[in-house]
Amino acid sequence: MSTHTPITGRPVRVALVGAGNRGLTYAEWIKAHPERAELVAVADPRPAARAAAGAPLEFDDWRPLVENRIADAVIVATQDRVHVEPVLALAEAGYAILAEKPLAPTEEETRRIVEGVERAGVLFAVCHVMRYTPYTDLVKQAVDSGVLGQLVSIDHLEPVGWWHYAHSYVRGPWRSEKDSSPMLLAKSCHDLDWITYVMGGRIEQVTGFGGLRHFRPENAPAGSADRCLDCSVESDCPYSALKLYMPTLREKGAVWPVTHVTEATDEAGLVQALREGPYGVCAYRSDNDVVDHQVLAMQLTDGVTATFQMVAFTEQTHRQTRIFGSHGWLVGDGERVTVQDFRTGESTVHELGTSGSNAADGHGGGDAALVEAFVTAVATGDAGAVRSGPATSLGSHLAAFAAERARHTGTVQTVPAQ
Repeated sequence: MSTHTPITGRPVRVALVGAGNRGLTYAEWIKAHPERAELVAVADPRPAARAAAGAPLEFDDWRPLVENRIADAVIVATQDRVHVEPVLALAEAGYAILAEKPLAPTEEETRRIVEGVERAGVLFAVCHVMRYTPYTDLVKQAVDSGVLGQLVSIDHLEPVGWWHYAHSYVRGPWRSEKDSSPMLLAKSCHDLDWITYVMGGRIEQVTGFGGLRHFRPENAPAGSADRCLDCSVESDCPYSALKLYMPTLREKGAVWPVTHVTEATDEAGLVQALREGPYGVCAYRSDNDVVDHQVLAMQLTDGVTATFQMVAFTEQTHRQTRIFGSHGWLVGDGERVTVQDFRTGESTVHELGTSGSNAADGHGGGDAALVEAFVTAVATGDAGAVRSGPATSLGSHLAAFAAERARHTGTVQTVPAQ
């Protein structure tokens, strides 16, 4: 239970640890709402990243924030494998903390974080942004209304997107389990958490299958080269780095995902980065090892069943869900929710327009709503303003770890009850 003291008469002071894409996204809301919050410091080893954050105080490491308490709260948005030490130290120093998911790549480290923040008694929230979208609110309202009757099952798809997978999980920082975490944890602990949130029960058992099927050296096209810039068949390859990044730079400028490839803002700088860096390597010859497809079968509380599929080979679009109940069923695609009532035979369509659940669109409003909820919790001292605290998040992480054990051993795994 948080013992955070409410803040009155001034904005909440926030420090950012890790000024990558996710950290800067959260910082945008803070800077856009100066009456609510103030970004007072940033800690990141990269000068360009610190400059992009635009905070008055800059540090190349998070430790000065522990030595001198200069904020009320800290957003920890470092890479997956470097969450434990700063989160535990900052919690011990008394900061309220918003931590990017996944909390850590192993069960032992995840438990250390949860136990540490609970022992420190600080306000702690996890960036399960899908809990905060208007689309999620609509789905949950329908489920909680009882129109579906007794809940029976849910089927959920995460369409990662062919080019997004190539960018982030073949060439990017999440391509290797030893450097990041398993794909299911890095990309889809979001989704396991969302399933439990919407259905109102925890995941008790899980099994599943998956692997790295396509992005392997033996599948490289005949005549291909180690780098796209040197490749004679590059123009016919859907995973060409030139085709992925150059049109974006020409049409939109230096925006994501180009900003992950290079700090340069011109074509010459992009070409140099593709010549020298990981984003120009042939998608079939990278050092990636995370899965490009995975399916799970799960049993939730009270015998409710669930299936989940994550697959690279799609357009990058919104998650898609079907929920089956005794008296109705629900179909959702991120922009609309259709509910059919078996009692009347009528179908009701709820339109949200361009909402969705992708990082590229701010997770359909979830990114902003998450930060607003966290700032509200810090300002008021009410931990109930956030929807994913340490114990809740631990549950979805434990389910992901169990699913990975199931995939590697071909077994059904029981998910620990905390």
